[in-house]
Amino acid sequence: MRGWQNRIVAVAALVSLSGMAGTASAAQCGNSAAGFEDWKREFAQEVRANGVSPAAISALMATNYATATIRADRGQKSFRLSLDQFLAKRGGSVIVSRGRSLKQSNAALFASLEQRYGVPPGPLLAIWGMETAFGSQRGNQHTLSAVATLAYDCRRSEFFTDQLYATLTLIDRGILPANARGSMHGEIGQTQFMPKNILNYGNGGNLDNTADALTATANFLKAHGWRAGAGYQPGEPNFRAIQAWNAASVYQQAIALIGQQIDGGSRRSAER
Repeated sequence: MRGWQNRIVAVAALVSLSGMAGTASAAQCGNSAAGFEDWKREFAQEVRANGVSPAAISALMATNYATATIRADRGQKSFRLSLDQFLAKRGGSVIVSRGRSLKQSNAALFASLEQRYGVPPGPLLAIWGMETAFGSQRGNQHTLSAVATLAYDCRRSEFFTDQLYATLTLIDRGILPANARGSMHGEIGQTQFMPKNILNYGNGGNLDNTADALTATANFLKAHGWRAGAGYQPGEPNFRAIQAWNAASVYQQAIALIGQQIDGGSRRSAER
């Protein structure tokens, strides 16, 4: 019952967030640190008018321009690699080997997730391994600073403005501490959920906890059309759910292939 209540609250929050984000358009984006402080003041006035709490606004005003985030955002060269190059760079064979071991040692958890959401272990383990090396590399970037910087940055301001509203909402609700740390673009937890996805699919769980993070990931995939028993390779029905997870084509193919290897497929090895 609690899970459904959380989903209802999350949907209501996202409707509210969409309306607020649509009105928060006056703050001027920029392409350097020079205008960030002025942008924060303008943005804070807009979100205050839309009901964001003084505590969350105070946290926003304490953020710094995240130079490392901007550098990472401009340098995502691995997504331009071929599939074989990408798998070699990201350690595809290591993810497969470790994933198979974790599939066995956490058999009850994965069986429960597959029964509830229809998602087999392979894709979940592939995402977990690809995103954080099974929880060992979750990032140390100040999340609110990263998201605020990307909301200010002109390259993808609209997308990250939505993420910033979600982050402030999570802080307001006590789900996310103001000093939370994660990866360069604001990703949080074992499988690297963006703030808006935490609201929408997180089920109120702690995404630094393995079971909660994998549950949220399975929930995300099911919500994006995953069908129990259907294939998930390119051209098969469930590949669309993997595409919803990450927009990069080479990443999508890698997740499908690694997942297949973990689930016992033998068409090819993860690195040929």
